[in-house]
Amino acid sequence: MRTIYIIHSRDFDFKNELYSTIRKSQLNKQYNFVLPHEKSDKLFDSKELFKSGCDIVIVESSYPKIGVGIEVGWADAYNIPIIAIYKKGFKISSSIKFISEAVIEYNSSDDMVSKLRKVLERI
Repeated sequence: MRTIYIIHSRDFDFKNELYSTIRKSQLNKQYNFVLPHEKSDKLFDSKELFKSGCDIVIVESSYPKIGVGIEVGWADAYNIPIIAIYKKGFKISSSIKFISEAVIEYNSSDDMVSKLRKVLERI
């Protein structure tokens, strides 16, 4: 089962808007999702995960932060495919667009899952 790490800012209700959506979706049965703040607010050692075996990174890019950029940079340095997702109406960094395998704009949780499914099947 492929491991997917989710990178995101803490500037939104990620537990309900992102984590809950992923865990309730069919994708959760197909992939091993690492949700860094699902059980703890402590810093997560994503760099170690990238070294030891992460297959794909999904970055929620609606809320840009330096820490998000650092993690995305590490993933890119380890040649891990990156999928950027963002909410309709938000603007994302051109740097994220440049290094991502796919960029997904979504309208709702269901839309996000549907579009992610299609992209993950290709990677």
